[in-house]
Parts: sequence; structure tokens; C-alpha cells
Amino acid sequence: MRIRAYMIAFSVVASAVAPAPAAAPSLGNVMPRGVQRGTEAVLVFDGARLKDAQEILFYGPGLTAKDLKVVNDNQVKVNVTVAADCRLGEHAVRIRTASGISELRTFFVGALPVVAEKEPNNEFASPQKIPLNVTVTGVIDNEDVDYFAFEGKKGQRVTAEIEAMRLGNTLFDPYVAILNGKRFELAVSDDTPLLGQDAVASVVLPEDGTYVVQVRDSAYGGNGACYYRLHVGTFPRPTAVLPAGGKLGDKVEVRYLGDPAGEQRATVQLPAVAPDKFGLFPQDERGTSPSPLPFRLSDLRNVMEVEPNNDFAKATPAGDLPVALNGVIEKPGDVDCFRFRMKKGDTYDYHCYARRIGSPLDSFMVLYNSKGGGLIANDDAVGPDSYFRFTAPADDEYLLQIRDHLNGGGPTYVYRIEITPVKPSMTLSIPKVGLYSQERQMVAVPRGNRFAVLVNVARTEFGGELVLGADKLPKGMTAFAENMMPYVDTVPMVFEAAADAPVAGNLGGLSAKHVDPKLNIPSHFNQTLELVTGPPGNSVYWTNSADKVAYAVTEEAPFKIRIVEPKAPLVHNGSMNLKIVAERKKGYNEPITIIALYNPPGVGSVGSAVIPAGQTETLYSMNANGGAPVRTWKYVVLGVATVGNGPIWVASQPANLEIAPPFVTVTMERAAAEQGKGVDLFCKMQVQKPFAGEAKVQLIGLPPKVAAPEVKVTKDSKEFAFKLTLDKASPVGVHKNLFCQLVLTHAGEPVVHNIGSSELRIDVPLPAKPAEAAKPATAAKQPEPPKAAAPAKRLTRLEQLRKEQEEREKAAGATK
Repeated sequence: MRIRAYMIAFSVVASAVAPAPAAAPSLGNVMPRGVQRGTEAVLVFDGARLKDAQEILFYGPGLTAKDLKVVNDNQVKVNVTVAADCRLGEHAVRIRTASGISELRTFFVGALPVVAEKEPNNEFASPQKIPLNVTVTGVIDNEDVDYFAFEGKKGQRVTAEIEAMRLGNTLFDPYVAILNGKRFELAVSDDTPLLGQDAVASVVLPEDGTYVVQVRDSAYGGNGACYYRLHVGTFPRPTAVLPAGGKLGDKVEVRYLGDPAGEQRATVQLPAVAPDKFGLFPQDERGTSPSPLPFRLSDLRNVMEVEPNNDFAKATPAGDLPVALNGVIEKPGDVDCFRFRMKKGDTYDYHCYARRIGSPLDSFMVLYNSKGGGLIANDDAVGPDSYFRFTAPADDEYLLQIRDHLNGGGPTYVYRIEITPVKPSMTLSIPKVGLYSQERQMVAVPRGNRFAVLVNVARTEFGGELVLGADKLPKGMTAFAENMMPYVDTVPMVFEAAADAPVAGNLGGLSAKHVDPKLNIPSHFNQTLELVTGPPGNSVYWTNSADKVAYAVTEEAPFKIRIVEPKAPLVHNGSMNLKIVAERKKGYNEPITIIALYNPPGVGSVGSAVIPAGQTETLYSMNANGGAPVRTWKYVVLGVATVGNGPIWVASQPANLEIAPPFVTVTMERAAAEQGKGVDLFCKMQVQKPFAGEAKVQLIGLPPKVAAPEVKVTKDSKEFAFKLTLDKASPVGVHKNLFCQLVLTHAGEPVVHNIGSSELRIDVPLPAKPAEAAKPATAAKQPEPPKAAAPAKRLTRLEQLRKEQEEREKAAGATK
């Protein structure tokens, strides 16, 4: 769900402030899990490392905090005023301390007064009595079942809707039932297309009497974290709206579907500018729905299906594109058809919104030409929703058909098909770095220090270089990111806080723009934060999406890190040890773990390195493959260490890291030898870029009990050889993956090349041959007159080495 994340950050004075640097805070829960709008409440924030709490950051208007009180290191209390017009539903919140920013958590704002569950209420015969039109707050323990009784009148519509999984606490899959006094189930609900794992049960009461609402985990599970908010009342509870979207600024006539009391109609004035979160809350004289119906906002003209339209001859005319087609697959087997014209070369995206807006429809779309020939079809593209892109091959009338994939249907099987021209756009986000965690998805920068995050840009329908930026940063904080090249989608952004920057926080933004000022491509930030995950397969059950980044300047950290910027390049198929240096405050000696924030394309690195306790530097190993782009990158590493009772993260400066072609290439021959013998492995060398002095070359990958001394070469060398010596117990067989590690010096620093490829075959020595019988004497042959000696040929070093090898082998054979 999206949350309008403009900043409502209320500065409050904490009753206790940590006198020394502390670790970043952690927020586990907000209690109560919801409040009634138009009231005041005390919110209790439970977590860890909260003793220096200073501020509450709300994502959204209508909430005012005051009188922040630190109870202890694990708890903070705040008085919160909820405006009478505060948006109903989910609200996001963080705590800012002097040392950092907590995870994002949520709580809910409702329309009804709140009643607390009271145990014991786990027997049908002795339920907790409640009035209608209240919100019950409770918790389900293991195998717990809660019962609530209310008095109802014949003909009343009564709904029991629960917020459980949506509270974002834990994997809690609720079950809700409305029963009569004889324990007969009048309405039951488990999972719903509209509310996900949460349930909603509605019924028109058949007679006056006492009725009971049952709440439990669907599998009779539960634990102390399975909180719920149960709304029980006479409010309207449709489960679908038609149309499911409208044009910005228009007045739209809508039909609310799925309410047991029957269809309801209303006129809705849509906003002129799309907010980041929008939905319709059906209401009448009996109340307001507790949660919204998703409603799409766009600049598209609406077209409503006109029944009957289940064949091409009766297809609903849609006019010119672009357009939004709206309808409902009313019953099993129903098919809806629309017709419109396209010109040759026109390209449009066809997006069906069904499951994404809470409909049970599993859509299947097919596009036909005017003669009924199928052109393109899709079932599941965005979850169960359909999508395709189509370019018209000719001027023609086209027909679009939609149905349920399994030929299902019903009164709430609504859909909205948006047919839009292809337009460039981009969405920014901060990538997730771990499962079940929001780690490093906020920006907290110690005074006089740095922090860095990755920024991902998902481009749509355009290429080119991008310029990244950050806005609404706290005073004294700056941001830097190098331009994003067309062939990458992620770059590091480094934030730095001045030593005298005020300790403060803000909710700001990230943006991107094309380097070509003529290309005004819209961009927005959207960060999806996982709140409830679990089996099977690390499934995500509930998320919250924010359009702002949480920024903060924090108290000074007791350490900083920096990269000793290399003067020599990292070459293709080479490696490098990057030197990382720590600056420690006096008395701070904890180990500091170093990790790479990001590796450029084709570059790899070790998972981590450690600056040991009390020491100030470490080496961080890196390598580059042969496809790494040749250029200078800005490279950043992160450092994390324990401060107090938790972690503090900092970043290095963005250091220059040059990726370059190798200075030298090598072609290696294969070698073969018997156990206990020697052999030369010959290599030819080509210098691509001259270097000074001698380079050392080692043969890497040799099997056990085989040795080869180091070789030295210069920029003028053309060839060289490794003299291998084999032990009598050297392993027999073909040993592959031999290569040269050549280390030369450039700008006073080593440049490591891992080049060439070869193999060594080791054989068992042949058995000695038996002595041959003496041959009979033959007549002596007259000697030929001597010939003039030919001039001696000058041998190359490689040829000389080969000749020496042949002579050794010949001598070895003679010995046999």
C-alpha cells in the first residue's frame, strides 16, 4: 500500500538524552495498534536503543505529537492528537533519536470508538458483550478463540472486518465468523481478494436477537504478537466499485458492489492532482467502511461496458485511444468485448487491473483484428493480472476480449483496462540488503562523517545518462552521486554531514533527470518496505510503500573510515588489495567490519574485511573480469562497528577506482612430463602498455609436489619459460587451470595480472627397455668428402630453451 509521505515531523523535547554516542534505534511495535480520529491518545513505542529519542516522524497529515517521554532504553511514550479529518486507515511512523532513525512501522486510524478485548472470552457460551459500531482491539494467543456478543435487529446489515495481517506485526492469518444464538454460522471469512489474508464477514440479520462474532487464527495458531482490530457495526461494506477508476478532476458516478444490503450508488469528486495514496471509503447514514476500495486515478477517458457485449458483433465501442475500459465479468462464462480503431504503427500498453485493485478476477485478455484473427493474448503478467504491448500492423478496427482464466465470474469481478501510449518514465528506490529487514533503507549521517546508500533507477522506454539528486536534506547535510551511465541501473550516493550540522531529521526525496535538458522525463521515488514475511519461500504478506526518504544528522560517531585512493588501475582479469584506514576517537577500539556498498559491472570483491580491534587499517581484495567497462568509477565502502549496545554505520569518501585493460597478455603452451623429471612450460608475452622495471611472474595452479621458480620479465620481453620440477610422487593426470600471475609496478604501486591459461600432463615413467642383441658387422662405408659448414643460425631464447629441453630428453633416453 502507498502512503503519502510528506513530512509531518513534530519536534518534541525528550525527557532523557544519552550523554554519549549510542547505536541506531530499533522500533518493534507501536501500541495501541490504532486510534479513533478526532481523539487524543498515548502511543507507546517499543524497541531498543531509544533512550536518546528526540522526534516522531509521521508519514501523512492529521497527526500531531507532543510530550515525548523516554520511559527507558526500550520504550518511548508520546501524546498524539488525531485530527477529525485525518485519513482513515494505515499510517506510517518512525522514531528519530540522536543516534539514528528507526525502522518504519505502522498504526491505524479508525472512525469508530475503541473497545479493548477482555479475557476470558474464549467460550461461545460466555462471550464478551459489545455494542455495535465499535472497534475491538485484542490479541490471539496459541489456539486462542475470542467471542464477542452483540444485540441485533431483523434487517440490520452487520459487518465484522478485521485488521490483523495488515497491522504488520507478524504472520497472523485471521478467521472471522458471525453466528446466531444457536451457533449457526451466518457468514464466515478467511482470505479475501480485497483484504488479502484479512477477513470480512457481512450479513443481513434474519431476526432480532443476540449474535456472536468469532475471531481466531485460521489454523488455530497464534502468539502474543497476533494483535487485531475488529470493526463490528452497521457501516456499508461493499467489496468492489465500478468503475474502478476515473479521470483526475472529474465527478464520477460509481456503483458499490458486494454489500449484502444491496448495490449502492454515489457521486464522487476526484482530486485534480493525484495523491500518493487514494481510495474510496463508502459511507451512508449508518457509518463509513473501515478500509478503502482501491480506485485508479489517471488522465484517461472512461468507457463503461454495455451488456450484452459477449461477442464481436455486440462489442462495446470505445472510440479513440488512449482510453480506460471498465466492466465486470458478471457470472461464470461471461465474456466482455470492446472495439476501437488503431492506425498502422501505433503502439500501446494494455494493462488490466483486477487483482491489483482487490477483484477476484483472474483476467485473460486477447486482441483480435476486424476479421476475428487473434493477434496477441496474455494471462498472468503482473501477478494474476494481464498485460501486453501491441503495435498495430495496419489501419484497422481491433477487438479486445476479456474473461476469467477459469471462466469464473460474479457480481464483484470488476476490471479496468488502461490502454496507454508508451511513455518514458523512471522510478527510484533504495535496494533491499537483507531478508526480513529494513537495514540501511534510511539515511542517518553522524556529524562530521559520511553514510551511503545505493540508488536504483528503473527506466522505462528510454536510455542515456542520468543526473541524481536529493532534496529536503537536513541543514548541514550534502549528497553526491556520479552520473548514472546508460548501462547501469544502480549507483552509490554518499551523504556527508558537517561537523557543526544540527542534530535533526527530515523526510525528503530522491530524484533523477536526463542529462539532455530537452528530455523532461518524470521520475518518482517509491520504496517498498516489507513488514510481514514468512514461509513458504520467504513469501511477502504485507508491505508499506513510502515516497520519501528518512534523513537525519546524528551525534558524532567514534570512528571514520577512508579509502587510500589507488594510483594504479585495476586491470582486466587482475586483482587489487584496496587499503582502508580508520580514524578512531581516543579510547574507541572496537573491530570495524568493512563491506563494499556496490561493485561496478565486472568487478568483484570479498564479502567483508575487518579492521581488528585497536588497529587502524585493513586490505580489501577486489578483482575485475575481462568485460568490466574501461573507465574511472567512484568506489565506496561501508564500515560498521558496535557503539554502546548496537551498530553504527559510516561510509568512506567516494574514491576513484580506475578499470583498465591489462598491460601485458600471455599465451601459454601446454607441458607434459614424467614423474620425477623436469620440463619447461613456454610462454609468449605481448606488452600492451609499456611499464618500468622488472615484473615478477609466478605460475599459479600447480598440482602438489610440482614446483616452478618465479620468472622476471621486462617491457622488452617477448617470451619466457617456467622450469618445472616434478617429484616422483607428483599426481598423475592432466592438471588444468594453470595461469600466470604477473605483478608489475605502476605509479609506485603493484598491478596484479592473472593472465594466460595452460595445463600440465604428468605421466608415469615408462619401464626400462631390455638390452638388444649385438648386430653382425657390416662392410665399412667409405666416408664422404666433407661439406662446407653452413653458417650457424642464431637461436631465440625460446628456441634455445626448447633445444636444451630436447637434449635433456635425449640424454634421459640414452640412459634408459
